Amino acid sequence: MAIHKRQLLKAGLALAACGLLSSCASLTGPRKVEIPLHKLQAGLERRFPVNNRLMQIFDIRLSRPMLSIQPEQDRVALALEASVSPPFASDAWAGSVAFSGRLYVDPGRPAVMMAEPRVDHLTIGANREAERQLTRVANSLIDTVVRDTPVYAFDPQDLRYAGIQYIPTRIETTRSGLLVTLEPAK
Repeated sequence: MAIHKRQLLKAGLALAACGLLSSCASLTGPRKVEIPLHKLQAGLERRFPVNNRLMQIFDIRLSRPMLSIQPEQDRVALALEASVSPPFASDAWAGSVAFSGRLYVDPGRPAVMMAEPRVDHLTIGANREAERQLTRVANSLIDTVVRDTPVYAFDPQDLRYAGIQYIPTRIETTRSGLLVTLEPAK
């Protein structure tokens, strides 16, 4: 009878230990973290204004970024004030440029990056033909401008939870920001 009780006690302890281990395993599984739009906006504002020379001809200044989310297309849009100084004009053209892109996670950085950018709107105070030509040039060059610029870079402390290191693996756009899936690093 005593042996039977011992075996039941051992089996009960083993079952309890398995239950505790499985509950701990769920703590270290994937997590979802929301990055609100205002946090994304603040990160972008720190990177502007940007001055760039395009094709060794145009001096371009981009400032005042305004980020918006397009969850139905799973894209984000960025509107900027733009100033273009061509060598053949005495005054700079001033206006705005808006482009959008699909977001992806670069786990090696770890950061949220933009892919498939496209110019949606360009108005700089030039004549229509010049703006049309600049829009074509901008569309062909925007990928090189956007390629290495993170929309959001994770703070290393954001990727550590309960002593476990996480890496971002997936991203979803929502109406209020981004939802990033974090998985334990292997």
